[in-house]
Amino acid sequence: MTAISLMLAVPDAPAASAWYQRALGATELWNLGSVIGLEIGGAPIFLAQPEGNGWESPVALGTTTVRVEVFVDDPDSFAGNAAAAGANYHDPVRDHEAPWGTHRQGGFFDPYGHLWLVGDKSPLQRR
Repeated sequence: MTAISLMLAVPDAPAASAWYQRALGATELWNLGSVIGLEIGGAPIFLAQPEGNGWESPVALGTTTVRVEVFVDDPDSFAGNAAAAGANYHDPVRDHEAPWGTHRQGGFFDPYGHLWLVGDKSPLQRR
């Protein structure tokens, strides 16, 4: 199996880790202070504080540069939990017509400026 993961730039890795644990059900794999490994539903995701090393957080840049796509069994609950924990739930989960049928998806910005799109697993099937 190949795994592809993201490392999200955050200004305070421990505070961000606490938020992702509370809001998205993440669990900590390891913690080096300014770099933290997490897992959300078995998928790895990493947090790091930029240290002038060629990348920056969305808040510092004033825009996001990546869209985090999450495919789960219950996108409504996943996004709702993030909203309850303070995410900007600007695009509520709803049905979208797709070539393969109905796809349920919505989105939020986390407190660190990262855009998350949360949907059901229907796009993951080979067509």
